[in-house]
Amino acid sequence: MKDTYKSRVYTDRPAYADFEAPTKFEAIKSIIAKRLTEHPRAICSYSGGSDSDIMIDLIERTRDIFRLPSIKYVFFNTGLEMKATKDHVKETAEKYGVEIEECRPKIGIVQAARTYGIPFVSKIMSQGLSDWQKKHIPLSIAEEYEQAEDKAAKRKELKERYPKCESVINFLCCCNSAGEPRPNIQLVINSSKYMRDFISEYPPDFKISSKCCDYCKKQVAHKVQKDYEMIITGERRTEGGVRSVPRKDNTSLCFTETAEGQYRLRPLYYVTDSDKAWYKEYYGIRYSDAYEVYGLERTGCCGCPISYRAVKDLERIKPYEPNVVKAAWNIFGKSYEYRRKYNEYKERRKNGTNHRNEERGR
Repeated sequence: MKDTYKSRVYTDRPAYADFEAPTKFEAIKSIIAKRLTEHPRAICSYSGGSDSDIMIDLIERTRDIFRLPSIKYVFFNTGLEMKATKDHVKETAEKYGVEIEECRPKIGIVQAARTYGIPFVSKIMSQGLSDWQKKHIPLSIAEEYEQAEDKAAKRKELKERYPKCESVINFLCCCNSAGEPRPNIQLVINSSKYMRDFISEYPPDFKISSKCCDYCKKQVAHKVQKDYEMIITGERRTEGGVRSVPRKDNTSLCFTETAEGQYRLRPLYYVTDSDKAWYKEYYGIRYSDAYEVYGLERTGCCGCPISYRAVKDLERIKPYEPNVVKAAWNIFGKSYEYRRKYNEYKERRKNGTNHRNEERGR
């Protein structure tokens, strides 16, 4: 019987990852205390979201118990944040008696989106499709690869035909650099079902990219964080996407040393949704109005198209903050419409019908 492959996220998970919520959070407090004692010059990203609310409460309770020095808190305002989020950041700072510095990007989200493109489906998919658009490689290489008896030889020939296009070839052909099929990993186009067929029949008429996140959040963060010894973030494995993929310098995904010599602490990495619910009720945490009043499940850059709930969430936000909803549609509208078309396409394929193919057959 063939063994089922399991990522290091599962095989290397620490014992406390499977504890019940009360014991798990006590273990996390101990981890925070240990790492803050070792690396007191620390900076923590606070987004105003529910994960950040749990994290800042954990950190401040731990600091109080162990009498640890204060840390730096920062909020990265992308320029497309809800008023509910910005208000909550101020309220949280007052609640804990800390300063949460607001940092803004040099290149705003409107300029970044117009210059580089807008996200579609996910960050991984956006990067792959962006490279495909830039390199102008025909989708037909995937059929060549699939029909080839010697896939390693075909992969080598494609590399020679399209130099400096390694990642795009792998992305389109759903393989690795050795030519071995890898249809079920996140880094290939068909990690989203029927995506290659869809963009073949309905090519996008806009630039796709996740660079807006790089310019409006990541680059700002790197600049602010570079002088600190330890960086603390609220990433959780259950969020999926790139956050659930093991990194080369990190096996436990909770604490690691980076190539730059800094340390990264992700205290919530093994916290589940049910753990969060327990903590919120036990300690009486109140999330921002985006959750408590608008009814959102997640927050972030308002209307970001990588969320499958983006359009529905905007409808929930609209009665309270119509201007930010209008701004999101102006920036990301083409991605929303393209995703709607993609969802309809998947449904037709699932039901065994495809209007475009029917039209071609007439």
